[in-house]
Amino acid sequence: MANSKAVQPGTDAIAAKGWIAAHKWLILRRISQLGILGLFLLGPLAGIWIIKGNLASSLTLDVLPLTDPYVLIQSVLAGQRPIQTAITGAVIITVFYLLVGGRTYCSWLCPINIITDAAAWLRNKLSLKGGATFSKNSRFWLLGVTLLLALMSGTIAWELVNPVSMVFRGLIFGMGMAWGIVLAIFLLDLLVSKRAWCGSLCPVGAFYSLLGHTSLLRVSAAHRENCNDCMDCFVVCPEHQVIKPALKEIPTGTGPVILFSQCTNCGRCIDVCSENVFQFDFRFNNTKTTSVANKHEVLS
Repeated sequence: MANSKAVQPGTDAIAAKGWIAAHKWLILRRISQLGILGLFLLGPLAGIWIIKGNLASSLTLDVLPLTDPYVLIQSVLAGQRPIQTAITGAVIITVFYLLVGGRTYCSWLCPINIITDAAAWLRNKLSLKGGATFSKNSRFWLLGVTLLLALMSGTIAWELVNPVSMVFRGLIFGMGMAWGIVLAIFLLDLLVSKRAWCGSLCPVGAFYSLLGHTSLLRVSAAHRENCNDCMDCFVVCPEHQVIKPALKEIPTGTGPVILFSQCTNCGRCIDVCSENVFQFDFRFNNTKTTSVANKHEVLS
């Protein structure tokens, strides 16, 4: 039974809530990722210019500028003087992710997330275990390297190899080398280390996690007293280390809201939980309760 649950997390949730309810947030994320990408591609591919530009810098309906603050910082370090609309767009994006959680970008917008989720699903399906271990801090070192490269080279060097940028360019001009990048990330996560790219290496995720330290929107184990220790949430979570403190009240007195900035707000823990332990909530609804750790086994 234990092996079955490891291979098929969410089976109990499907039985309890139905398939759609047990995949609700996953479905909404795919609609968001593909829908946003589709809006960007409508212009160059179909001549319908709802959004002009790309995921780094865009103009929506010729009114709303949106700029990736990570790209803007690189351009400034490279010695480029940003125009006012770029600064305005970066401020808008920064404020948005300060409210909803920086790594919401990773699970609700980034098209590479579809690739890494597919690799994680197949890895789980094939019961592949073990592999290399990367430090979670590696992404922050790589983030520093990309900024240093911009400063030293006078170019936004990272954007030349950024998988997100390469996929976007590839969809317009032909995938070419982008297929190699996509395949490399897929194989890395499938064969080398579980969720290595998004969980340990991606500097974009590292940057956006820095915006999530004080964000209002959070996932909460609001009904953690109902937890039956099935471990399904732990299996599907791309950053599983964020679950234990809120779910098991470790250290004693910890509230149910997941406050880690690495949480991507993907909602998969909500989907796969048959006991409806998790929900989206706000960081200030973090009422501490009596110890749950004594009632259930600690996740390991």
